Amino acid sequence: MKYALIDGYNLAFRAFYGMPDLTRADGFPTGAIHGWVRSLWWVEDHLSPDCMVVFFDLGGAARQEALSADYKAHRVETPEALRQQLPWIKDWTRAMGYLGIEKHRVEADDLIAAYAQKLGVPENEVVIVSADKDLGQLVTANVHQLLPPPTANPKLGWRRMDPHAIEERIGLPPAKIPDYLALIGDAVDNIAGLKGVGPKTAVKWLRKYGSVGEIIAHCGELEPKRFQAVVHADQEILRRNLEMTRLDPVHAVDPLDGDSRNPAEVVRILEEMEMTSSARQARKRLGILD
Repeated sequence: MKYALIDGYNLAFRAFYGMPDLTRADGFPTGAIHGWVRSLWWVEDHLSPDCMVVFFDLGGAARQEALSADYKAHRVETPEALRQQLPWIKDWTRAMGYLGIEKHRVEADDLIAAYAQKLGVPENEVVIVSADKDLGQLVTANVHQLLPPPTANPKLGWRRMDPHAIEERIGLPPAKIPDYLALIGDAVDNIAGLKGVGPKTAVKWLRKYGSVGEIIAHCGELEPKRFQAVVHADQEILRRNLEMTRLDPVHAVDPLDGDSRNPAEVVRILEEMEMTSSARQARKRLGILD
């Protein structure tokens, strides 16, 4: 079986910022919906998955907030125009039969981790669709990551990352990404790394010592020497960072079976959004006769 696990908000934000400010005749914004429909149909056509599962955040992140009250404190609020479109995006997604999974106080990343671990067995192929660097830690021989075209440089196109591609990109295998982010920090999630430690230093240390725990254990040997006292003093911060950057796959995984597609609802939503071309394409894709 082939599964596509979609990081809903990551892709929705890219759809929003990657499209012009399109609106319905009454001024209701539709640009993100246009981009979303186009993106999910691209994934379906080019990956040909047996099952597409979309994960959304419902708000809150109990695990991470218990570790740091400032988690994601600096994240920019969802633009109002995108907020207005999200319910329509979710309704259209479910009508297309792309299963929508969300859980209060649990981040989509952790839910994706649970499904990737459960489904990423040798007889399956799993592709995680997201530009989120955190999800790179889930990449294995059977689980790959598909990066959407960057909004700043869409000509790069979609890029598929296997373990070799991840290591080529950052200099470390996927399993070391939590340690790497714990050291350098993650501005998106408001996780501060060690001051002065950049990617090159983090990669050098992890190649030599293997993990944040071993770096702490050997802090008296670190080069440059100025970091020896820093790592010793901030070791608890590093351990907390690691708990935050490491995804938690311990969540229930629901069965992914049954056809929940509702062709008439798919077309109705597109027509209500005045997306005539997409509605026409949906009729063709879903075998709806005029």
